[in-house]
Amino acid sequence: MEINAGEYYLRQLRADKALDDRPALVAAFADPTHRKYVLNYRLRDLDEATEYVALRAAQWAGDERCSWAVAEPTTGDLLGEVGLRDLDLDAGYAEASVWVRAASRGKGVASTALNAALRFGFGGLGLREVSYRYEETNEVSASVARKCGFTLVGPELDPAPTGERLIRWRRTA
Repeated sequence: MEINAGEYYLRQLRADKALDDRPALVAAFADPTHRKYVLNYRLRDLDEATEYVALRAAQWAGDERCSWAVAEPTTGDLLGEVGLRDLDLDAGYAEASVWVRAASRGKGVASTALNAALRFGFGGLGLREVSYRYEETNEVSASVARKCGFTLVGPELDPAPTGERLIRWRRTA
């Protein structure tokens, strides 16, 4: 499933002869800011990146998560990743996630990609509610939530794995 997101397009993560996202994934996951907020995945080499690409494809196939590479439209270069995880199609619920490579930050990539994923979630999947959570110190994520029309719910009871408070936002169809 590819999505036209205006300045960018959303496509499946790839590791094939025509397009290989693995080197960009390894570089993105080595970035200190990325590592600070994305704790549940470590991609230190091409083998781990291969497993990550395969995992995302399996999650799509199992209706667990819709995940897209955010790509530059003329080159196909990976700029980041956006997704709808913890999918519950019966309940009409998912949680949004997005990250952007260091070189592409500050250009509206995250909010553009997330808005496109939300349109697909509400329109294509029939979701009724999508939540978005982030660590309290992640001010960029707060800005993305506001730009994407989420409403602040407040802090979660349980902290993030980092020990920081998690802030929850939600958006309904």
